[in-house]
Amino acid sequence: MHYRRIFRIWGVSTTLRVLSYLKRYPLLASTQMLCAVIGTLMVIVFPKVTQVIIDEVIPQGQIERLLPLVLISLGAFFARDFLNAMRILVNNVFEQKVIYDLRSDLYDKIQRLPLQWFDNRPTGDIMTRVSEDVQAMERVLIDGIEQGAVSILQILVVGIVMFSMNATLAATAMIPIPFLVIGAVWYTSTARDRYRENRRATSDMNSLLHDNIAGIRQIKTYTMEDEEHGRFNRASERVRQATLRIMRAWAAYNPAMSFLGAVGSVIVIGVGGKLAIDGGDLKAGQLTAFLFFLALFYDPIGKLHSLNQLIQSGRAAGERVFEILDSDEELNMTEGEELGVVSGHVVYDNVSFSYTDRMPTLKEVNLEAKPGQTIALVGPTGAGKSTIINLLTRFYEHDEGTVSIDGRCVSGLKKDSLRAAIGYVTQESFLFNGTVRENLVIAKRDADDAALWKALEIANADTFIRNMPDGLDTHVGERGVKLSVGEKQRVSIARALLKNPPILLLDEATASVDTETERLIQEALERLMENRTSFVIAHRLSTVRNADRIYVLSGGEIVEEGTHEELLEHGGIYAELCKTSFLDEDS
Repeated sequence: MHYRRIFRIWGVSTTLRVLSYLKRYPLLASTQMLCAVIGTLMVIVFPKVTQVIIDEVIPQGQIERLLPLVLISLGAFFARDFLNAMRILVNNVFEQKVIYDLRSDLYDKIQRLPLQWFDNRPTGDIMTRVSEDVQAMERVLIDGIEQGAVSILQILVVGIVMFSMNATLAATAMIPIPFLVIGAVWYTSTARDRYRENRRATSDMNSLLHDNIAGIRQIKTYTMEDEEHGRFNRASERVRQATLRIMRAWAAYNPAMSFLGAVGSVIVIGVGGKLAIDGGDLKAGQLTAFLFFLALFYDPIGKLHSLNQLIQSGRAAGERVFEILDSDEELNMTEGEELGVVSGHVVYDNVSFSYTDRMPTLKEVNLEAKPGQTIALVGPTGAGKSTIINLLTRFYEHDEGTVSIDGRCVSGLKKDSLRAAIGYVTQESFLFNGTVRENLVIAKRDADDAALWKALEIANADTFIRNMPDGLDTHVGERGVKLSVGEKQRVSIARALLKNPPILLLDEATASVDTETERLIQEALERLMENRTSFVIAHRLSTVRNADRIYVLSGGEIVEEGTHEELLEHGGIYAELCKTSFLDEDS
């Protein structure tokens, strides 16, 4: 079998990547190994003392040697268990540091992945990988490294002692080893698919749970409790069946390995008994000591079989974790040119883009926003309006053409520099599960209370914030659930005001609110857009009629452009939209 095939069967590559994190803490690793080596050497003392007592002390009546030998045995047990306690303490510190590093690297990687990566992955799946899969890898570090190293060391030390005592009995004890190895290879080679399926099923169940908790209001509104309960039970059943597949294989594997070990012990007793009866060099004490060593030899072999199960589980989890770590990062976050001072002249020149290879989302789009102008993007759902502004922020990279700011192509700019110049207010404003203050200072870390209240005042949000029990320190709940849609929107506008960007993107910023709230939001937006280049996506006529330029999109193409009056006079798609509920002044 080719060595790479062997590596794949045993998950060596994944395991080695996990072990690579251990290099960061050489002192902890060496201390742990030293405790393990010395502690393991202590296990040979008691069988040897037993041999001496049976073969020498008792037959010769050497009572004076009995107490010292007993104390030596007691001291060896104490040293073994003391060192074992130290090893466990050191290992726990060691393992937690490594797990911290692994989680930190994973989270850092997730932060640097492009948005397109997230488009195809449920949030629940990502959360499962960060929490449960890393936790499963933790078992490899705890048991695979700690107990695995100790078990292998004990097998080697005890095996050497056994061969030094009686080579015939030691060779007899090795008879089950090939069968144990074959069993381990079978289990390991068939375990990968079982554990992968279990991790996938668990991830799917957690994704469904995450969606249902996030959408609990919709579930209750549409009385979908029974249907969603059924969906969750089906997902949970897949986890149950995947787990049972693992357990059924383990139910066959573990007892079979235990039986083979027992067979080895029985054979050794039979052969050892015959050697003693035949009057050879094997004495009763030596045979007794050998049987002690035999137990010490087979016990870690049994532990290694149990560790194999945990390692395969950790291996499947590790593959999912390293899949994220190996994903291509978002390009040019800190590479490229600094944008510097921005006047806000934005140009799209023959820009095309597609989310997939099958159908283009934008086709040869040309538009221009001069410094300080307000550009409105109008069109039906799926026309490409949001895609246009997502290309400006470089959340996605355009396929053809150029997008430029002040004559500089955005693809050559540092992304952090580019995004620092852009403010973004979306239809469903996202607030983090924290206080009003914490959500505002995201835009300006050093903002004092006076600056926060000023931004809230301009955004027409100061009144309801002052009426809250804790003012700026009021908790808004997950996704701002404790605030109304209009209140969240105005807090988001205040956040954009604090950032004070030269370019502003407004994506349906006045949708889903009542007329009075819309008026307050519109006033805040007008203040926010002053002296800024603004791109506005809206379905409401009141939002776009005062724009300097309106671009009408259909099927990923700009089909009309002009001012509100020019487009009405033209009598095209925009004029028709104004006659329908799509652009409704009173809605």
